[in-house]
Amino acid sequence: MIPDTLLNQIARGEDSSRQFKQNITNVDSLAAEMAAFANADGGVIFIGVDDDGSIPGLTFSDVSRINQIISNAASQHIKSPLTVKTENIPVDNNRLVIVLTIPKGQDKPYFDRNGVIWLKTGSDKRKINSREELCRLFQSVDRFHADELPTKAGINKLDKIRFREFLQKIYDTTLPDDPGDLQILLQNMNLATEDGMLNLAGVLLFTEHPEFIKPQFILKSVRYPGNTIHPSEYIDTEDFTGPLPRIYEDAMAFIMRNLHKIQAGRGVNSPGVPEIPAAVFEELLVNALVHRDYLISAPIRIFIFDNRIEIISPGNLPNNLSVEKIRKGNSNIRNPVLVSFIAKGLLPYRGLGSGIKRAFENWPDIDLIDDRDGSLFTAIINRKEIPTRSS
Repeated sequence: MIPDTLLNQIARGEDSSRQFKQNITNVDSLAAEMAAFANADGGVIFIGVDDDGSIPGLTFSDVSRINQIISNAASQHIKSPLTVKTENIPVDNNRLVIVLTIPKGQDKPYFDRNGVIWLKTGSDKRKINSREELCRLFQSVDRFHADELPTKAGINKLDKIRFREFLQKIYDTTLPDDPGDLQILLQNMNLATEDGMLNLAGVLLFTEHPEFIKPQFILKSVRYPGNTIHPSEYIDTEDFTGPLPRIYEDAMAFIMRNLHKIQAGRGVNSPGVPEIPAAVFEELLVNALVHRDYLISAPIRIFIFDNRIEIISPGNLPNNLSVEKIRKGNSNIRNPVLVSFIAKGLLPYRGLGSGIKRAFENWPDIDLIDDRDGSLFTAIINRKEIPTRSS
C-alpha cells in the first residue's frame, strides 16, 4: 500500500518545488538539479517516480547506490556543499521511493563542479544567462545591492547646488572645492566608486538629469477614462524625470490633481479635501521609489481609473517577504544606500516597515499584489463612488 501522503504529493505533479525522477545514474546531473533548488526556495525530488506520476519504485540495491550518488553530489559536486535530507518510503512490490529534500540555500549562489549556476524555471532548470540575474541572486542573500552599482557618470555630473544644500542642512558642512576631496567625500558617503564614478544611488539622488544616465528609471503616469487601459485614449498623462525628490513631488501633484475634491462638511466656498488622504500616496510613492528593484530596466507606472489608482513597481517582494508580512510591518531593505539618504529627509520617509501600515490606517481599501512571475508589485487604491446630486 502506497502511503496517502506520498500519493497526494505526486498527484500535484511537478512544479518549481517538486520534481520526479524514475532513477538516478549521473552525479553531475543530480548536482545541477540540487543546485537549482538551493538557488531558489528549496524543493523535493521524488526518486522512483516517473514523469507521468506512475510509481515504479526502486530496489534495495538501487536505493543504496543512489544514496551514495546523493552524498557525492551534495558534498563534492556542488559549491558550497549542501546538507540534504533523504527518506525511504515503501511502496508496492517491496520497492521504495527516495524523497530527497533540498533546503533553500543560505550561501547562494550554488555552482556545479563546472562553475555553472543553475536556476529553477517552473519544473525545469536552466543556466543563469545574464549579469542582471546573477546580481539578483546575490541581492537575494544580501551580498549585493543594486543602488551600489557603478554607473558611467563621473563626479562632474553631480548637481553641486543640490548636494551642497544637502550637506549644509544635514551635516552643517560645506562642499569641498578640491575635486579630489569631493571624490573622497562621495566615496565615504557610499555615493561613488573607488574609481571616481557615481553609483546608482548617487545618480538617482544628486544629479540634475538622472534620466540622461539611466533613462529607464523614470515614472510614467496616465489618467484613463473608465476602468480599463485604453491603447490611445486618456484624460491626462505625464512622464516624470529628475532626481527622486523631484519625481516624488511631480507624481504627487499628478495624483492629487486627478482626485475628486469633496466638501466633507466644509462650507460651500472651501476648496474641499481630496477623496483619498494625501498621506496614502505619500507612503506608497516613497515605497515604490525607494524599494523597487533597480536591476529591472523599467519605469514605475501610475494608472488612474474611475474606480481605482494603481502604483506599479518593477520587482516582486524580495526574499521571504509576503503581502501578509508587509501589512504587519515586516520589511526587507533592497536598496540600503537609498534608504539611508531618504531617511535624512530627502523624501517623507517615516521608518522601515511603517509606510504600508500607515497607508492602510489612512485608507483600508487597498489591495496589494505580489506578481512573482511578472516581477511586479502593485498597490491598488480603490476609490469610493462619489454620489452625484440629482437635478
